[in-house]
Amino acid sequence: MNNAPVQSQPSQVQRSEYADDEIDLLELFRVLWEGKWWIAGLTSIAAVIAVVYALSLPNIYRSEALLAPASGDGGGLGGLAAKYGGLASMAGISLPGGGGSDKTGLGLEVMKSRAFIQQFIDKRNILVPLMAAEAWDASSGELVVNERIYNVSTNTWVRDVNLLKKAGPSSQESYRAFSKGFFVSQDEISGFVTISIKHVSPVVARQWVAWFIEDVNDAMRDDDVREAERSIAYLKEQVAATSLADLQSMFFELIQSQTETIMLAKVRSEYLFKTIDPAIVPEQKAEPKRAIICVLGTLLGSMIGVLWVLISHYMFKFKEL
Repeated sequence: MNNAPVQSQPSQVQRSEYADDEIDLLELFRVLWEGKWWIAGLTSIAAVIAVVYALSLPNIYRSEALLAPASGDGGGLGGLAAKYGGLASMAGISLPGGGGSDKTGLGLEVMKSRAFIQQFIDKRNILVPLMAAEAWDASSGELVVNERIYNVSTNTWVRDVNLLKKAGPSSQESYRAFSKGFFVSQDEISGFVTISIKHVSPVVARQWVAWFIEDVNDAMRDDDVREAERSIAYLKEQVAATSLADLQSMFFELIQSQTETIMLAKVRSEYLFKTIDPAIVPEQKAEPKRAIICVLGTLLGSMIGVLWVLISHYMFKFKEL
């Protein structure tokens, strides 16, 4: 007796479905082949447009620097305040705080803040190269300014004016423009900080990175000096207001700590961030990726061509029904 399994044969309905699928696939290839010139034409047009667009974009250069948080706790007022806090509270005196916050994290937030960026733009007078520069002449090293935005001969803004936009860029416009090319981050493991700026001029990009580091160090230094000076003034008032020798000794030690903070701030040029790898003038552009733009443009054109051929064919076929 033969117990071999019986293999089922495809039913007539299944064979019909396979045949229909094969016919549909062959029809699809036939339609695409008949419309090959449309596909080739649209692909060529898209490729030409992509090439022209890619070539019209100016080169963008990126300069970056690697920073390390500078050592030091600003004189140690926080530690001394914690040490003598109990004694001061018993005497009904509130000590000023200091040194306990994360200075590096604070510095990073300051660099990204609207107020600091606007202050940087105003202090360094970079509004014209930020908002009106459209290219960089490598032979002369000069910026090419868009005359429809800024008139170099008269030093005036000539942009089109409407209800939402004046001739001169607003502070919000300049902040957005600067933020598009500005990047800062901190490595979670090493703690190193990377700052980069992009611009049509590699020279300008490097200069802005150097200025930015200098200005954030100056801003943090000035804040700490002002805080130390206010603390010293407060502590001197407390010295005059108490006759307890222990409290006076504590206040003098705190005054000394704040005096050291001011001294260190004034003698250390890189107050908060120390430059490990300074910014340089980049030789190669960072943007645009012209090859990628051309490839994507060509692929988009071919897809449009295929869709156009298929839609035209089936719309015509539908009208005939």
